[in-house]
Amino acid sequence: MVSQTTKFKLNTGAQIPAIGFGTWQDADAQEPAVTTALKVGYRHIDTARIYGTETAVGKALKKSGVPRDKIFITTKLWNNSHHPDDVPKALDASLKDLGVNYIDLFLMHWPSAFARSDTMMPKDDNGKIQTGDTDYVDTYKAMEKCLKSGKTKAIGVSNFSKAELERLLAETSVVPAVHQLEMHPWLQQHDFAEFHKSKGIHITHYSPFGNQNEIYDGGKEMGKLMDDPVPVEIGKKYGKTGAQVALAWGISRGHSVIPKSKTESRIKANLEGDFELDPEDVKKIEKTDKKLRFNDPSQNFGWNFYADLEGKKK
Repeated sequence: MVSQTTKFKLNTGAQIPAIGFGTWQDADAQEPAVTTALKVGYRHIDTARIYGTETAVGKALKKSGVPRDKIFITTKLWNNSHHPDDVPKALDASLKDLGVNYIDLFLMHWPSAFARSDTMMPKDDNGKIQTGDTDYVDTYKAMEKCLKSGKTKAIGVSNFSKAELERLLAETSVVPAVHQLEMHPWLQQHDFAEFHKSKGIHITHYSPFGNQNEIYDGGKEMGKLMDDPVPVEIGKKYGKTGAQVALAWGISRGHSVIPKSKTESRIKANLEGDFELDPEDVKKIEKTDKKLRFNDPSQNFGWNFYADLEGKKK
C-alpha cells in the first residue's frame, strides 16, 4: 500500500495531506470509490453539499475502520445557504450526512449567493438562477462562528478572485486556512499563488488535470492535459504517467491536489503522484502554461468570477 507521505501545515497548525480524493459527480459511485481510496491510503477526502455525495462519503468512512482523527475531511457551503442564519444549519446537515461530529475544513464554495431556498439551484419562471443579496463577508463571519462551535476545525474559501480575497481579509478576523481553486499546468497563476503564500493561505488545486468535462466549454477541441507531451516525457524519467507528473507539479509548489476517479487502478495511481520532481522538470512544466480556465459559471450564476485573474474568458 502506498502511504501518504507529504503533508502541509495550515495556518491553524493542522496538517493537510498533499493528495486528497475528490468526490464530485457520480454520487452513486462514491461509496465504493471512497472505500477504495481509504483502503489504498488516502487520508484527505474532499466533498461538498452540492455534490450530493456526503452521505456516500459518510458510509465509506464508517465502513473503513480508519479512526476519524486520521482523516482530513473537507466539505463546502452551497450558494443557497449564504444567509448568516443558514450557515450553521448547512454545516449541521453536512455533519449529519457525513456521520461525523466535526469536519476539518469548511469552505465557502463560491463568493456568489443564490436566493435563500431549500432547493440547491433556485430558479425563476424562465429557468434562470435566482441570485441572493447576502454579502460573502457576512457569510464568512457566520462561518467564523462555526469555528468557535468546534464543528469545523478550519474555514476557507473557493473560487475567489484576488480583489474578493483582499476584501475578505480586510473585513473579517480569521485568515482563510485554505483557498480551493482551479489550478493545473495549463492554468498556473504564479502571481496569485505568491499572494496566498504572503498571507499564509494554503492552496488546494481542483481539476489538477485540467477538465475536459462536457459541462465546461473550455478545451473540448484540444487533447487532454495528462497527454501533454511535456509531462508525459518527464514521467518517463521517473517511471510515472503524465497525470502523476501533473499532481507532483502541484505538490512541488507547496499546494495540495484533489484528483477524482472511480476506477481502482487510477485511484491507486493518483496517490503515486506524491513524489519529488527535479527543479529542471518543474521549470519545463512552467513553460506549458496556457492560461486556460475550464470552469467559469459566471453567466449561469449571475456573477463575474475571476475578474482579475489569469484565464478569464474575454
